[in-house]
Amino acid sequence: MLTACKTMTANISSSRALEFQLIARCSTTRARASVLTLPHGPVDLPTFMPVATQASLKGLTPQQLEETGCMLCLNNTYHLGLKPGQKVLDDVGGAHKLQGWKRNILTDSGGFQMVSLLKLARVTEEGVRFLSPHDGSPMLLTPELSIHLQNSIGSDIIMQLDDVLVTTSPDKERMREAMARSVRWLDRCIAAHRKPSSQNLFCIIQGGLDLDMRRECTRQMLARDTPGIAIGGLSGGEAKGDYCRVVAACTALMPDLKPRYVMGIGYPEDLVVSVALGADMFDCVWPTRTARFGNAITKHGVLNLRNSQYSCDFRPLEPGCACACCRTGDGGMAVTRAFVHHNAAKETVAAHLLSIHNVWYQLNLMREVRQSIIEDTFPSLIRRFFADRHASKADYPAWAVEALKSVGVDLMSE
Repeated sequence: MLTACKTMTANISSSRALEFQLIARCSTTRARASVLTLPHGPVDLPTFMPVATQASLKGLTPQQLEETGCMLCLNNTYHLGLKPGQKVLDDVGGAHKLQGWKRNILTDSGGFQMVSLLKLARVTEEGVRFLSPHDGSPMLLTPELSIHLQNSIGSDIIMQLDDVLVTTSPDKERMREAMARSVRWLDRCIAAHRKPSSQNLFCIIQGGLDLDMRRECTRQMLARDTPGIAIGGLSGGEAKGDYCRVVAACTALMPDLKPRYVMGIGYPEDLVVSVALGADMFDCVWPTRTARFGNAITKHGVLNLRNSQYSCDFRPLEPGCACACCRTGDGGMAVTRAFVHHNAAKETVAAHLLSIHNVWYQLNLMREVRQSIIEDTFPSLIRRFFADRHASKADYPAWAVEALKSVGVDLMSE
């Protein structure tokens, strides 16, 4: 169990390396606005975390990422553990110094990559056994090693090693085993954590799509009293309605004064609905990955700028957008759709520009969501958001309509 001294007032909770202040609640939905203060500065919640897998965000320099307003990005423990490796991380003084990033970092545990990316990965009580992608030699990632790697990385938020199983698995017995093992592994992670005064260990709730299993896991994880809580194992091909039911079931049991992180979520509709269901933090590679395919994220949907219709379109990627690419003043580049179209097929500059824009879009969406929660106008923002993205209400995704109705927002009403 964590033994960190905790203080709490009506809206503030703090542990050794974290302070969480609840600023406002939506009077209709479960949405919250808060401030999460970490060792490298405050983070306004809700927030989206761009993914800098190998200590670099594809298409952005650290300075350009700062200019988007990002205060918290994600690094990958598995990749950094392989290269540059723990010794280099220790020698340089951690990932902040390695990548020249002065703001906050969250690292995942590496377990998801073990299971999803590597052939012949096998999970046992000891840990995850796999073959090295470099020389094929057998390797073992244990909860203890995952934590020690993250201690060397120096991230502000570190994640427990969990037993990850795709949510659509029909094997209920294996799902229950994964849930129970994740709890046991959390205990081992807590015991192995060397730097609780500077790094915050988050638990990860598992249990597939079984709501009773998710609730049981939530209760057991909460008993360990980690500084923050994550919902894991989603975004793995499950139906969106099932996803929403899992998030709603878990957040309903979570304490008010801790941050709530749903892992691997990044589509704009998913972000808005998940905030309404009570979640605070999200991450995904999608904004930069889709940029590399020539796609710009806008309030009206995704534009594929490789299409010939944009060859003579001299408007910005999104009119009114204040990102460095779209804006015309204050040091903006005034990039046009035609320019990106011209370069999208062969030149890396298009992916670079679109990555800047897409990351800005995601972060700014969360800024607007947060402000609407503070002003208690979030339901109105939700209605505008879906109206902007769809020609008619008949086109609204049924899963979103159902999920939002469950928290008091009826998109189909006048």
